[in-house]
Amino acid sequence: MEIVILVVVIAVIVLGAVSGLVISGRKKKALKTEESATPTSTTTAPTEPQLGEEAEGAPEAPRRTIEEVGLPEAEAEAPVIEEPAAPAEPEIETPEPSAGRLVRLRARLSRSQNSLGKGLLTLLSREHLDEDTWEEIEDTLLTADVGVAPTQDLVERLRERVRVLGTRTPQDLRALLREELLTLVGTDMDRTVHTETRGAVDRPGVALVVGVNGTGKTTTTGKLARVLVADGKSVVLAAADTFRAAAADQLETWGKRVGARTVRGPEGGDPASVAFDAVKQGTEAGADVVLIDTAGRLHTKTGLMDELGKVKRVVEKQGPVDEVLLVLDATTGQNGLVQARVFAEVVDITGIVLTKLDGTAKGGIVVAVQRELGVPVKLVGLGEGADDLAPFEPEAFVDALVGDE
Repeated sequence: MEIVILVVVIAVIVLGAVSGLVISGRKKKALKTEESATPTSTTTAPTEPQLGEEAEGAPEAPRRTIEEVGLPEAEAEAPVIEEPAAPAEPEIETPEPSAGRLVRLRARLSRSQNSLGKGLLTLLSREHLDEDTWEEIEDTLLTADVGVAPTQDLVERLRERVRVLGTRTPQDLRALLREELLTLVGTDMDRTVHTETRGAVDRPGVALVVGVNGTGKTTTTGKLARVLVADGKSVVLAAADTFRAAAADQLETWGKRVGARTVRGPEGGDPASVAFDAVKQGTEAGADVVLIDTAGRLHTKTGLMDELGKVKRVVEKQGPVDEVLLVLDATTGQNGLVQARVFAEVVDITGIVLTKLDGTAKGGIVVAVQRELGVPVKLVGLGEGADDLAPFEPEAFVDALVGDE
């Protein structure tokens, strides 16, 4: 009997233990399920709001009428930035014919040279021409930069002819003075600007323009292009002054005004190379003339003068240079002769261009420079206008000196 009771007790204990284990396992499983379904606020980042969540718990705002709803302002249009217009090409001009220009500009020349002609006529009109009077005549000529030797020659001829003439009327004196001044200036010199090809027939004529800084050399080159175009020639310009930044632009502007091509190189480049290319391009284009503007050089700078000689030598590889024009400022007077001598030694000057002749009373420089170099004055500048460069005509020049009867 005791055994039976013992077995029942053991069975009850075993059953209770099994039931406890089952209940404990269910509680643990339920706890794990709950923990996995409920996120903790301290370790998990908030999730993105889902559809409908934003409206939950938010009171609905009163709706506005259509009149209360403002339309969105139109976006301001971005300002239109206009591209800068390219500078208009200058219209091609028809230059004034070169023939007779000096006659048309005679009034301008007369104003500047009036003191020379009138001074001489006044002195020669004196009743008694004593030594003091002749000295005054000499001083008048020297002041006008005629030069010592030409002045002495002129005074001697005047003294002889006045002595032979005897009674002198104003008309006689004017005719006498005109004749002697013409002899002094020279009427038998070739004043043509030679732009015709010499030697090789398959290239244009070549003119080299040289001179000291400040004489108006680049402007003169541009004006000379106008003279040639007016005479029916096609022109190519060579901007071989590569050391002055504005020189090439200035020359190109002159060229565009008359339809002339300008050949240029890099700033500070080799001038001889630019000159060579210009002659080559002029030949290919069938141009009549190539004008080469060189850098203005101080005649005291030996190296720069040597470079000028190089430009001429390089150009001559394609044929001879037909004209070498030295530009001189008439207002510099006798100082211009010093410059002329040095240039003549380097590049063999064939003609003179006198600029600013309307701005000086020293027209005698025409005589002096011709006597010094043995080459003629071929062109004169008589103003700032585009067509104020004129072929030099001795008769018109002397007429401007002595005035009208």
